[in-house]
Amino acid sequence: MKKQDLIDALTKKTGLKKKETEQFLSAFTETVSESLKAGEKVALIGFGTFGVKKRAGRTGVNPRTRAKIQIPATTVPFFKAGETLKKAVK
Repeated sequence: MKKQDLIDALTKKTGLKKKETEQFLSAFTETVSESLKAGEKVALIGFGTFGVKKRAGRTGVNPRTRAKIQIPATTVPFFKAGETLKKAVK
């Protein structure tokens, strides 16, 4: 499902106008992104939790040249599904 498909489905389920649904979805994703950037978790009970993890730097190998390369430490987003979502998908 692409973003436009999600907007169409939400519009149908909520009865909101398409423009309102699009604005809500944009505000939601922007708010989640800002919270993660600030290092906060976003928990939606039953659905799941958005968060960030820190990955340590490590030594990797270039598959073409087999030369060792240094991979820097980084922060990455993650999503952990909640129990209700897990049961719905089974």
